[in-house]
Amino acid sequence: MSRTPYTIALVQTACRDSAQENLQANLELAERAAGLGADVVCLQELFKGPYFCQQEDARLFDLAEPVPGPTTEAFGTLAKKTGAAMVVSLFEKRAIGLYHNTAAVIGREGNVLGVYRKMHIPDDPAFYEKFYFTPGDLGFLAVDTHVGRIGVCVCWDQWYPEAARLTALKGAEVIFYPTAIGWHPQEKAQLGQEQRDAWMLVQRGHAVANGCYIAAANRIGLERPLLDGNNAAGAGIEFWGTSFVAGPAGELVAQAPTDEETILLARVDPGRMEDVRRGWPFLRDRRTDAYQNIVKRFDD
Repeated sequence: MSRTPYTIALVQTACRDSAQENLQANLELAERAAGLGADVVCLQELFKGPYFCQQEDARLFDLAEPVPGPTTEAFGTLAKKTGAAMVVSLFEKRAIGLYHNTAAVIGREGNVLGVYRKMHIPDDPAFYEKFYFTPGDLGFLAVDTHVGRIGVCVCWDQWYPEAARLTALKGAEVIFYPTAIGWHPQEKAQLGQEQRDAWMLVQRGHAVANGCYIAAANRIGLERPLLDGNNAAGAGIEFWGTSFVAGPAGELVAQAPTDEETILLARVDPGRMEDVRRGWPFLRDRRTDAYQNIVKRFDD
């Protein structure tokens, strides 16, 4: 028997001037989302400040915090107040000299249901994440909320079918991707449409291949390096928003604009998943006996 559909929300917003302003703004947006009926609210990647990985500067490690810590506590209080679960992205200080790009899932009782540390760490111009983040070592995550079982990956994980597959195999009905992705302004005219289309296409493919919902929450606005000094030159990143939810056949359930603050609401229907997976039984037909070489870097 199919379970009752439930509502998810993605928060898409621009960055404020300070960590406290960003925290307060996102708490308010998440509370508004819950007030609009959201059972699960997902925030964008590293929402407490500008995307600091545009430069390599050791001073920026001061932005990190423990998990649990101030941010998870604030959203735990909000979750308990609203009765909505929260997906919260933050810069985690695990130990002195050891940091992660982390997402915590907070249940409606205010407790941390699970923690995911970003597995795939990029190193591209203005995305110097390998300087800051140790690759995740907790594996892929799916946890039970009061409405359904959800999974979380983070941003660069979006491009990897293995990440989506392993999360889906843990039973995730929705895979949330807190995200910070955008255009290099000097490339936008030539490559902008192609890049954004590829970003949406690969994730919609994950939805089809796994018969589940995919939900990506991205930021908006032009951001430049935070500090003077090493790697501080550059035109910045123009984040392209376009937060979206795709259904289990790859259909676009909801999509935000490229440049507007948005609380994006979408319905997740476990019955729809059941129907799609019965028609497209990809999980049934997997040849698990033939995939040994997937653990190799390249099959020479």
